[in-house]
Amino acid sequence: MGYLSHIIILINIYVILTVASGLIVGLSRMISLGQAAFYGIGAYITALCIIMLDLSLIPSLILVMLVNGFISLLIALPSIRLKGDYFILATLAFQFIIFALLNNLTSLTNGSLGISGIGPVSLFGMLELDGPAAFLFLSTVLAAIVVFIFYRIYHSPYGTTLKALREDEIALQTMGRNTRRLKIYAFMISSAFIGWASYIFATYMTYIYPGGFHLEESIFILIAVLIGGSGTIRGAIAGAVFVIVVPELLRLAGLPENIAAPMKQIFFGLILILVMRYRPNGIIGELKL
Repeated sequence: MGYLSHIIILINIYVILTVASGLIVGLSRMISLGQAAFYGIGAYITALCIIMLDLSLIPSLILVMLVNGFISLLIALPSIRLKGDYFILATLAFQFIIFALLNNLTSLTNGSLGISGIGPVSLFGMLELDGPAAFLFLSTVLAAIVVFIFYRIYHSPYGTTLKALREDEIALQTMGRNTRRLKIYAFMISSAFIGWASYIFATYMTYIYPGGFHLEESIFILIAVLIGGSGTIRGAIAGAVFVIVVPELLRLAGLPENIAAPMKQIFFGLILILVMRYRPNGIIGELKL
């Protein structure tokens, strides 16, 4: 039961990551390699909220969202003007900068040693949530809330406008819409809710370190979005389940650790190539939700 709970918690974390990232990758068609940076920022802000400020669940989530949203605004203002590969390079540079800061701001992040002793989660300053069962409940509830919120966003006038932006940005501009503002809002919303995944991860693992938020993690999140089907809620959920369950199946196959790790990368690379070749809209595609 403990092992199954652990897998479901990880799936819930990645559901939040993929659903939030899908807003910019799927609807806005902005490929970002900086998602792990916001994931890391949220995790370290979570550690600050719990260890230093002794905040409970809801204030911590709000603060993580505000910090991630504000930083994403600072990044989006100059970089959102860039197109295609140049935007990808801008987010890649941001990813490397944040990783370097997490490693070198030792007074705040404890450098490469990381921060331990994060948790337990306090609910309204009275009830403490600790243990696999509590985090299974918490992660499921937060993931369900995020799915509902983004479902509403996808089917709102704003979501419809983002779909139009994805299909033909110039046509949307000729209709008088400020496409730059639309992209900035999408970037901020996505980054803010990635902070919820950060909170669950940091409090569940009770230990974070910079290596957990490297470029490889950004690529992993992007693969989950693309494999499942960018631009759909179902696709994001399917991608999250896929990238968590498949490595576990490889591990259960009894492969040695020094072989299983590179095999996972090779397998995901191969699957991504096949999906892009035969299912460019992802495994789920553009199904109606």
